[in-house]
Amino acid sequence: MSNEMPSGDFQFIALDVETACGDSASICQIGLACVGYDETIQTWSVYVDPQMPFAPFNTKLHGIGSQTVRDAQTFAQIWPDLLPLLSRHPMVQHSRFDEHAINAACIARGMPRPRLTWHDSVAIARAAWPELKGNGGHGLANLKQVLGLDFHHHDAGEDARAAAMVVLRAQAICSGHPVLEALKLKPFQLSWPF
Repeated sequence: MSNEMPSGDFQFIALDVETACGDSASICQIGLACVGYDETIQTWSVYVDPQMPFAPFNTKLHGIGSQTVRDAQTFAQIWPDLLPLLSRHPMVQHSRFDEHAINAACIARGMPRPRLTWHDSVAIARAAWPELKGNGGHGLANLKQVLGLDFHHHDAGEDARAAAMVVLRAQAICSGHPVLEALKLKPFQLSWPF
């Protein structure tokens, strides 16, 4: 995982966040997995000072607490540097939570909601592996086991990489599916039914 924020052009970017408490605006970690046109994945993550108290449940889940983010920047300091990269790429999230959290964090800090093109890797997984419905489901924990993915769950960078791997695996078995073909196009040429 790189400490340097990614730059360049990518096929798509998967994003994941971890939150400090039940407030979806309490982002305490942001992770990106930038997928090149050669399908290499460049992973990056950053801790974020959520400016809110940590709930014990959340800290137990992801291991991030107030000491972890003691010297971290706030969302308002980090987001303006990320937005130019994200806004020119198709974005992937595993469920709609990450988009909701980003929007909530922007609103809570008086920043405009970003105009990003979001896609859900859960929907992609459902299209690729319909047999998992009622058989463990399409969450990252089950997909990790079924697809043999190697990642550390509940770390934003790792979960973003896992969502990217889900999309790449789906592309490999569902060539030509319109949901997946959209991600191979250049930014702003997307046409998704989701």
